[in-house]
Amino acid sequence: MWAQFDPLEYATLGAFQRDPEKVWRFYAPRFSMLTDAEPNRAHLMLAELERYGLLRAVITQNIDLLHERAGSREVVEVHGSIRTSTCLSCGARYPLDEVLGLLDAGAPRCTACGEVLKPDVVFFDELLPDEAIDRAYELAGKARLLLVVGTSLEVWPVAELPLVTLRGGGKVAVVNDGPTSVDNRAELKLAGKAGEILEATLAALT
Repeated sequence: MWAQFDPLEYATLGAFQRDPEKVWRFYAPRFSMLTDAEPNRAHLMLAELERYGLLRAVITQNIDLLHERAGSREVVEVHGSIRTSTCLSCGARYPLDEVLGLLDAGAPRCTACGEVLKPDVVFFDELLPDEAIDRAYELAGKARLLLVVGTSLEVWPVAELPLVTLRGGGKVAVVNDGPTSVDNRAELKLAGKAGEILEATLAALT
């Protein structure tokens, strides 16, 4: 997506503060699309691995709530999510269903003070939420096996999590179509579609 749209125009706090209506014109159709999206096989298989007691938690950079909809119980959203939006003026927070209703009138505004709401996703120039990234590092440090699924590990600090696991004595396995920064240190690298590989993995384990 960011190959087509300049994130400096649509996905930074500075851009939002300069022209929140423009940012919402970009996000509004994507919010609507994401609310209609269904979990894919990879989401479902990760939730199934958790139900079997083989997976402790999911750490995700995605903002789409699909892991939760698939049934994963502990989901650490290090880049925030579309679950809520917040008024930067008075601090009021609105759930997704209310925000979608407010979008009918353009950029969603706080019903208390009238300011434009900010989606609770992490923009490119924002820090990650402390609670989420601290939990991610805690899980990575204690993991016996960190399973990297569907990411090239290019975005920091999340890209450091496999290294945290390795430093803690754990191992890393990678499921990804392309190369990642930890391929040469992974116990196992499987190239292909995450849904297919995880489905076969679950079948073998159970």
